[in-house]
Amino acid sequence: MRIALAGAGAFGEKHLDGLKNIDGVEITSIISRRLEQAEAVAKKYGAKHFSEDLEDALARDDVDAVILCTPTQMHAAQAIAAMKAGKHVQVEIPLADSWADAQEVVRVQQETGKVCMVGHTRRFNPSHQYVHNKIKAGEFNIQQMDVQTYFFRRTNMNAKGEARSWTDHLLWHHAAHTVDLFAYQAGKIVAANAIEGPYHPDLGIAMDMSIQLKAESGAICTLSLSFNNDGPLGTFFRYIGDTGTYIARYDDLVDGRENAIDVSKVDVSMNGIELQDREFIAAIREGREPNSSVAKVLDCYRVLGELEVQLEAMKK
Repeated sequence: MRIALAGAGAFGEKHLDGLKNIDGVEITSIISRRLEQAEAVAKKYGAKHFSEDLEDALARDDVDAVILCTPTQMHAAQAIAAMKAGKHVQVEIPLADSWADAQEVVRVQQETGKVCMVGHTRRFNPSHQYVHNKIKAGEFNIQQMDVQTYFFRRTNMNAKGEARSWTDHLLWHHAAHTVDLFAYQAGKIVAANAIEGPYHPDLGIAMDMSIQLKAESGAICTLSLSFNNDGPLGTFFRYIGDTGTYIARYDDLVDGRENAIDVSKVDVSMNGIELQDREFIAAIREGREPNSSVAKVLDCYRVLGELEVQLEAMKK
């Protein structure tokens, strides 16, 4: 399986590190907006080709599939271009930054028949898999999820402290993780509300947001998001259910009384990105729809689109 990766920044390298652990995978092309970065990453991971232009990779015969870790605003158009070029594609979260664009990606996937998967990593993290397996076995039903997504980001920097060429977004990026996870764990979302705090004068985005969700099962979710949090960073999940409480912090899982739960045997790795990439490669090889396919995560983007309409109406 010969892979091109576009977007050789902090998250791109996480994928490349995960792909190294999958048998029969070769990184053949690295694409970055900075040629010197593309060259350095290609050398580090043994790719024979590097370029500033995704079209160069899409035209190559030694590329079977593409992983897109590019700026959010490019995701939908690049995913469509990859499929139309005959390549399978995994696009990092979010699939798109509009409901219309998300729908168009699904239409092209159905038209081309290519595997198109979105990086909804929470479906693959062993901590959340553990809870999902309990739900599937009928041993646990969610009553409420309480989720905090917190960062301290006053400038436009990535996870490695490097300047970004694009602006991150609480709704279309960070909320997408939890909106999809809640639906995955509790069922279709039938009600959603959002409010946002003041906009940053330079970044032009809301720095704080609160979202409420309700699933058709009756379960509810409260999501708090902030770029202003000067404290523990990341996303922290509390599952409150009919038979217990679980708290997920990254790949660690504890019960409601902080007793550790061993999730090391849930899957073949503790690395959610690696597990996500393993699913992508396996779906291509087996000719099947992957977990977190564009079709399976599409409803998340319907909800985000509805929330955007609400937030825009509040500005008027």
